[in-house]
Amino acid sequence: MTGLNERIPVPAADLEAGVARRMIDPPIGIRARNWGPADWNASEGQHRHMTLTAVAFRSAGGLDGASDGDEPVVLITADATWWRRVADEIGVRSAVLAATGLPPERLIISLSHTHAGPVLCAADTHLEGGELIPGYLEHFAAQASDAAREALDALAPARLEWAVGRCSLAGNRELTLDGRALVAFAPEETADDTVLVGRLTRDGAALATIVNYACHPTTLSWQNRLISPDYVGAMRDLVEDATGAPVAFLQGASGELAPREQYTGDLAVADRHGSSLGHAVLAALASLPVPGTALQLTGVVESGAPLGMWQATPVAADTAVAVVNAAVELDLVDLPSLDELAEQWADIDARSREERLLRARNLREGYIDGPTVQHPVWVWRLGGAVLVAHPGEAYSHLQTALRARFADHAVVVANLSNGPGFVYLPSDDAYERGAYQAWQTPLAAGSLARLEGHAADLIASVV
Repeated sequence: MTGLNERIPVPAADLEAGVARRMIDPPIGIRARNWGPADWNASEGQHRHMTLTAVAFRSAGGLDGASDGDEPVVLITADATWWRRVADEIGVRSAVLAATGLPPERLIISLSHTHAGPVLCAADTHLEGGELIPGYLEHFAAQASDAAREALDALAPARLEWAVGRCSLAGNRELTLDGRALVAFAPEETADDTVLVGRLTRDGAALATIVNYACHPTTLSWQNRLISPDYVGAMRDLVEDATGAPVAFLQGASGELAPREQYTGDLAVADRHGSSLGHAVLAALASLPVPGTALQLTGVVESGAPLGMWQATPVAADTAVAVVNAAVELDLVDLPSLDELAEQWADIDARSREERLLRARNLREGYIDGPTVQHPVWVWRLGGAVLVAHPGEAYSHLQTALRARFADHAVVVANLSNGPGFVYLPSDDAYERGAYQAWQTPLAAGSLARLEGHAADLIASVV
């Protein structure tokens, strides 16, 4: 029963924060062939800027804002495709760790997963446009390092508050047509439409907006020859114009989620998708009370009806910052050799077959060494919020289940973060129906449930 002086809780944190932004536009002509049907290899231009945003956090040490000496954490979000080799991910993350002096558990580099970005694979130097990749990876690492240092230098008291919005951009992409499992919008299936939005402010002014949404950036495909952040770019520009602060985008658990309309070369479709998400983000921000307050039932005013007065009143926030990083052991399927895969795919288009074989080879190097794999997971507590990050592509059940189990916290779930383990973690049903994500991954059925249980245990250890 609701009582006088009851508050509507807002997941929040009083901590120290710093923010920095860098552009990571690649050179025109870099290899950007991310689709099997593409009959081109190198980019011919750019749609919108590719950006990198670093956000540093540290415990404020209590309500007086004084630091308690805890080590900071740094979250880096970047417009980028996906890591194809463990060595490339290690190279970039190691450079940032060396530049900042952070221990590995206190740095997360999370990729947006745009499918219209440059190929992040230094082993492709012999392919058209590939000669530009090593230099771009060095640029990426340098910009990430500089942004992380700037964000750390800018640490000062701030308030982080969270709101939930809704956006129908993402649809379920597990369509069955004439008995065949396709990667396409399935109208009869449901999709998680949650947009989790973090408002970071200092003295009431916006410092950054953190957006966590689960939807594959696959609007633009083989017909498009321009580098693009896909829908994330238009979303970011819309929100940043409205707030005056950088956006840090975290790709959610989107293994089976993608735009309903996709696989196009029409840039306007990607921008329309971004506008849809951007307005959802702004609506969520507008639902929050004034920074540092929560709605409180303060009294009753007698009018023609008795009017209960909910008013924004100042409220202290959680100050805890905690970090844990531990791997979960996952089982593998019986993996066919690369020669066996080539034979299985002998009847498909040669370009598509080559792309599949390259991905299969790269997925295995540096991750698979034995009958099982160690899949890393990072959990950060930031006051009333928890960030769960891992390198794979988990299905959305991961985020919906964790949010249900820890309903008192804002649970942020980020796919494609750090490494190794750039692999799908599908639902058991995906294995049964022969979905692409299930036959592409080296992980056995049951891995998603095991990841969920492991992540839940890690969350429970810090909240």
